Amino acid sequence: MSSNTPKILIISSDTGGGHRSAALNISNGIQRFWKGESAVVRTIKAVEESPHITEKLVNLYNWTLKNKQHWMKYLYWAVNKIRPETREFFMKRCIGFCRDSFEKWCPHIVVSVHPLTQHIFARVLKELNLAHQIPLVTVVTDPCYGFWKGWACDEVSLYLVANEDAKRQLVDYGIVPDKIKISGMPVDPKFHEVNEADAQTARRAYGLDPDKFTVFVNAGWVGGGNIPQIFREFARGELDVQAIFLAGKNEELRLEAEAIAKTAKFPIKVIGYSNEIEKLMQSANVMVSKLGGLTTFEALACRLPIIADATTPPMPQEAGTVTMLEQRGAGMLLRHSTDIVPTIRNLVADTSRYSMMKAATAGMTVPNSTEYIIREINALWVPNSPNIVPAKAAA
Repeated sequence: MSSNTPKILIISSDTGGGHRSAALNISNGIQRFWKGESAVVRTIKAVEESPHITEKLVNLYNWTLKNKQHWMKYLYWAVNKIRPETREFFMKRCIGFCRDSFEKWCPHIVVSVHPLTQHIFARVLKELNLAHQIPLVTVVTDPCYGFWKGWACDEVSLYLVANEDAKRQLVDYGIVPDKIKISGMPVDPKFHEVNEADAQTARRAYGLDPDKFTVFVNAGWVGGGNIPQIFREFARGELDVQAIFLAGKNEELRLEAEAIAKTAKFPIKVIGYSNEIEKLMQSANVMVSKLGGLTTFEALACRLPIIADATTPPMPQEAGTVTMLEQRGAGMLLRHSTDIVPTIRNLVADTSRYSMMKAATAGMTVPNSTEYIIREINALWVPNSPNIVPAKAAA
């Protein structure tokens, strides 16, 4: 490897699918958009690959998200109150793994896409006397005001955020405004609007009628929350539509959904985990989903209106996204699972209402956002810099 080839370490976690997707999109974006010599990228799941206690936190988060979504507000409150990412108890148990990961590879730039990771790497850089040599970049994957306090870390060199709302939250958490740039969310460029002919081709690929109004019911990466109950109500309906149901990593849910689909009075294609979410979105006329930050912006990039799960109060870090979507008119809120059938029926019948929703999705995302993020990271790289040797490692 050339001494002028930058090494970039991305730190993430599989708490939900958004952080994982963000890390992958940035990694792929670096390979696609990096200016100058190519960069070498490594991604680690810093939370779950650290000691067992932090892995248990990840498992607790995903179990709650999947099975008890209405408890998420309590978990959010507890994490914001306890601030595990700043506690010595957790620092001592994670610092060894994080330092070893750093010293084995000696990256030139560190990029965090998770609110529990930048604090520990800021400490690693400080202990190795590299805090002024190696930029620590945080790409915030929660797009609106009200997100986790863990995102705020004074030692971060550069923050990249979705919009002014996210910037305002960081400033209110004490981050200097000069460190924050608005970049949009790290959405893969493959999420984009397609014309009707391409949408018809996508529907045919899933064995569906190319001309029928298509509903994408998205249970997310973990495959749970309130969406399965909404799907059960939806599948009982008398509707002139067809649907795709994404069960995510939940195999039990996929099998249940397949059984339900056989009893429905309209065609339903059931899919488990998929690496082609953009094709599912591009084939659909509307998406029914929880408003995860990245998922929402992927749908908006595809110009896909959203029926948002509000059957329980949204997770606090997602409440701002709900408000934004409703105020802009790019979606509607589903307050009760039993409302899904009349909501879809009215949307199909009221073509002007649907057209207004679709038109409202325009301008809600930053064009070429991932390329912009990579340009900002690229700007921090100093070519022809000497190899970085951690002070303590060299001793």
